[in-house]
Amino acid sequence: MTVTKKKSVKKASKSTAPAKASRLVRAKPKIAVWKFASCDGCQLSLLDCEDELLSVVGEVELAYFLEATRNVIKGPYDISLVEGSITTEHDVQRIRKIRQQSKKLIAIGACATSGGIQALRNFADVDEYTRTVYARPDYISTLRTSTPIQEHVTVDFELRGCPINKWQLLEVLNAALNGRGPSIPQHSQCMECKKNGTVCVMVAKGTPCLGPVTQAGCGNLCPSTDRGCYGCFGPADTCNGLSLGKQLEKLGMSKREVQDFFRSYNANAGGFRRTSEAYESGKTE
Repeated sequence: MTVTKKKSVKKASKSTAPAKASRLVRAKPKIAVWKFASCDGCQLSLLDCEDELLSVVGEVELAYFLEATRNVIKGPYDISLVEGSITTEHDVQRIRKIRQQSKKLIAIGACATSGGIQALRNFADVDEYTRTVYARPDYISTLRTSTPIQEHVTVDFELRGCPINKWQLLEVLNAALNGRGPSIPQHSQCMECKKNGTVCVMVAKGTPCLGPVTQAGCGNLCPSTDRGCYGCFGPADTCNGLSLGKQLEKLGMSKREVQDFFRSYNANAGGFRRTSEAYESGKTE
């Protein structure tokens, strides 16, 4: 009797363990914050964001920010925030290297966008100042001018202010991370006074004020405390400095005082510089 053995067929057993789905992990954008000739006030505005900064940090990788951490991650960087003006030959070389490592470069603050208060050197003899101030002027290596970042490399956006407005900074970062243009007001400070119900200090009290020619951004800080605007956010797009200068003269300011009034935090910026130079040369008509 022949016995036929049945071949046992093994059924493939289905695993009860869930299959591991491959997930793509999006790399966090790398942000760097750089300092040149400045007071660090704009970097402090970023740190002043506090709770909002924690949300931002959760979405990005803070790769270089010596004001906040010693941890340094090498580039390239998705976004570079640059504070400060260019005042030395070393600065010139350094900003070029930073631009090469950065997909987007954003200049923040009056120093980076116009040269800052240190741009007053642009209207003076730097060598004379150096000899007067320093016991060993031969130790000093500096350029004759203080210039904004955009005069040396391509800048993707300029955020004005001395210091910058932290809410505007968050808006610029949000826009950059989401591939859109930032929504930053371009109107003059006078519009802010109207919106906040602030009585015009120049009309009501005869207080000299740069509000009519200054871009908004501070949140109506000085006029709300009965002081005139000092132009911390630089000239507005529609800056008519000579017209304002005539009004300031009517309020009792001398031509030299009007000239100096336009020479402060944004002395080297467009409309402010043209106005002060017109007063310096006597060509105000």
